[in-house]
Amino acid sequence: MSTLTPLRGPVRVVVRQHRSTLRVAGVLALAAAITLIGFALWTSHLIDGFDAGDCEASGVSGPECDQRIVDFNGSMSLFSSVLMYAALALTVLPGIISAFVAGPLIARELESGTYRMAWTQSVTPARWLAAKLAVPTVLLVAGVTVLSAVLGWAQTQTATDFTVDWFDGPVFVATVPAVIAYTLLGVAVGTLTGLLVHRTVAAMSLAAVVTGTVMVALNSLRASLWPLRTESSEGVKVSGVPLDAWVVDVGRLTTDGRRLPIDVCWPRIDDHQENRCLADHDIIGTFADYHPSSHLWPLQLVETGILLALAALALALAFRVLRRLHG
Repeated sequence: MSTLTPLRGPVRVVVRQHRSTLRVAGVLALAAAITLIGFALWTSHLIDGFDAGDCEASGVSGPECDQRIVDFNGSMSLFSSVLMYAALALTVLPGIISAFVAGPLIARELESGTYRMAWTQSVTPARWLAAKLAVPTVLLVAGVTVLSAVLGWAQTQTATDFTVDWFDGPVFVATVPAVIAYTLLGVAVGTLTGLLVHRTVAAMSLAAVVTGTVMVALNSLRASLWPLRTESSEGVKVSGVPLDAWVVDVGRLTTDGRRLPIDVCWPRIDDHQENRCLADHDIIGTFADYHPSSHLWPLQLVETGILLALAALALALAFRVLRRLHG
């Protein structure tokens, strides 16, 4: 209790200073959740109605059914697009968070000198910074967790042919726990940047760039964060790969185990030329490296661990910079 009491005053100050931003963010989050829930319920109703009808998407049974199938597929495609846009919004959110923390939350006060007033009222620099971070961190973590849960539930309401893949970049980042870790990284990077760069606009730009760079780097490394499974077979098609798997690489196999690009010997004019090309390259089959859907949580946990380590490092450096600059 004694530890939390000194933070209450600074926390109230932070809430008052940024109450307009907090209100707008809350309204946007609520609107996003309601929109997703509404679309999901509407889609579920359409699927039930279509399944109860006489038309089947796999066959043609007259112009009336054809139009109904077209309308149904269009509605499912629209809902899948809504899900992807919602996931994309959660994906870019860490960059926005980082810019806000770096600029309006930290750098603006250092640039204008208003922080001195707080520090002269029995509030140490460390407690001032802790209070600054406590409010947005708690609200942001709660908000992204709820939105991610709503998005995950909404994904279960679409038709099978229009599902969003678990390994798509926006969908993966928008899934708990990764979305929480990216949010904390945005807060930590924004804090460090704001303390190093005492100019609001410059701090916002740099923080967003750094956070975005980390996200792009992890997106490119994601497939290697957990061991891949490999399937191989004779011919040009690989059997045994699940339909919902994340196929990372596909190629040709030679007798000595070398891997060649999948487009070797393709296209050819006829089978004779293709067979001759395969023999010339000593190709005996095809391989596929992939992550099954069961690798979702190992990949999530490894990436989350990396992000939390980076966030902890950035936050530790931020408090160290604060002590060096301001005691």
